[in-house]
Formats: sequence, C-alpha cells, structure tokens
Amino acid sequence: MESLEGALAEARRRYRNWGRWGSDDVHGTLNFIDRAKREKAVSLARSGRSFSLAQQFNKDGPQTGARGRGNPVHTMLGSGLDVAAGAHPGGHGFGSADDVVYMPLQSGTQWDGLGHVYDNKFAWNGRPCESVVTSAGDIVTGIERQAADFVSRGVLLDAGRVIGGGELPDGFAITEDHLLATIDAQGPSSAVGRGDIVLVRTGQLARCRRRGWWGGYAGGPAPGLSFRTLGWLHRTEIAAAATDTWEFEVRPYEFGEPCCAPLHQIALPNMGLFIGEMFDLEELAADCAGDEIYEFLLIAAPLPITGGVGAPVNPIAIK
Repeated sequence: MESLEGALAEARRRYRNWGRWGSDDVHGTLNFIDRAKREKAVSLARSGRSFSLAQQFNKDGPQTGARGRGNPVHTMLGSGLDVAAGAHPGGHGFGSADDVVYMPLQSGTQWDGLGHVYDNKFAWNGRPCESVVTSAGDIVTGIERQAADFVSRGVLLDAGRVIGGGELPDGFAITEDHLLATIDAQGPSSAVGRGDIVLVRTGQLARCRRRGWWGGYAGGPAPGLSFRTLGWLHRTEIAAAATDTWEFEVRPYEFGEPCCAPLHQIALPNMGLFIGEMFDLEELAADCAGDEIYEFLLIAAPLPITGGVGAPVNPIAIK
C-alpha cells in the first residue's frame, strides 16, 4: 500500500495551484468561472424547473455534536401565540413574529471555505495559517469574498445510480474510472469541463433517511471520492465539487496508517478547490434520470458570513 506521506508529497507536486492566479488570490478554482461560462450556464435553464439541493436546517439535522458541530437551534422571539395573548402590541391590529437561530456554519449543506483546512500549517496560496485565520475569523479568504462566485453550469454525476444500481455502499471509493463510466452512461449532457460545478450523488443520504435518518451519517463510514481522483479534479479545471455525504471523500480513508481527510488536505489549501458537503441530490437526480439531461444552471451562493471558513448554502439547480 502506498504510504500516506509519499502520496501527499506527490499530490502537492502535481496539483498545487499556488500563484496560478497571483499572490493575492482569494477565489481559488472559482477563477475558472468567467462571464462567458455564466452566460452559457444561464441558457441551460430551459424549462424553468427548479430544485433546492439543501437539507433542511433544524434540530433533527445530521450532526452529532463532535468538535462542537451541533444542529441548528431555532428559537422564537415572538409568535402568533404571543400576539393572540396580547403581547407585543403594535397598534391598529398589527402583530408579528420574530425568530433567531444558533448554528455552526457547517452544520448542514455547506461549502468548505479556503481557510478551513491547512497543509503543514499553510493555507491556500502558501499563506501561513496563522496569518489567515485569527480570532476574528478568516481575514484573508473569508467565505464572504466568494459570495457571488458560485454561479455556473452544474453537472450531476449519479455514481450511485450508474455504478451502484441506486446507492453505493459505505466505504466505496469512487475512482476516476467510476466518474468517467458515469459520464459515459449518462451521455453528452454530463460531460465535465472548465468552470463546471460537479455534484456527485452516492445515494448514502437516501439510505440514511430510509434506515432511520442519521444513523452513521456524520463521521461514520461512507462512500466518497478516492484520494486518487485528485488528478481528475485538477485536470478538468472544475470550479467546485460537492457530494451528498458528510465529508465528500471516502471513509474510512484509503491509507493503512492514521490520517485525517487527506483529499481535503490537497484540494483546499493546495489546489484551491471548493468542496461542498451534505447536498441533497435526490429530487434532482430523479428528474435527470427522467429526461436524461444532467446539466443545469446552478446558483449555490454561500451566506456571506464575514470571516467564515465555511458557510451554509441553499443551492438551486434550474433546468
């Protein structure tokens, strides 16, 4: 089995994009999306059918509380019950409700920001991690800086359906060959190119819901992209990629020695590739299988949380 350190060293050498868009870059692979790409993406919204790709944000969400990542806590500051009881009078019959939510920024469907993961204490573009993320948040590559960038051609690669007959088993490593086989089976509308945002469906989300919702979803074994797909992710010059799983890459990891998120370690700080997790692709996948069209306009803007190293998102696919 290939050693972890050897694989990481080779991946850094081959896929590192430091300086590619200048020393001050804060957009990473989102630079691959230009105005012409967005103009063409808009033309893909032919029927007007739209699909939300977000899981619902609520107390029954996917998180277990590990590392402080709990599920959203939603509290009403004022309700219809208050109004009916005569509280918070507004005069002339006016009444209202207000609410507040507390949530980790990566508690549900979300993008990993460029300041989320480091490689040997270096963040994206070779910056020392302590100069990027401080007690004030990500002061260099905060997620607010990419708020308008996530608009492009979206492509669904339904590996769960094509390779797994519906769902891939936990621990299944999706290789480049699997991705290419999925593209071939789905047809020309799923060809992947520069500036695309690629969504990979494994089917694990559907399975976890069917088995009693979140058992094993957060932090457990899961299908996902193989470390060895980094070459494909780099070569295709895609802008971002997301899956329906909790951590994007396959779990357990593919190395026999202890490690933590090795694909993330190369993709985010070295390649500058934005990674999305916990996308709900079920309704979109069913529609794509029905009309055999796997491309669409995708608008997936994160909440512009100043200094965020990740942010929740309600991605909208329009066909």
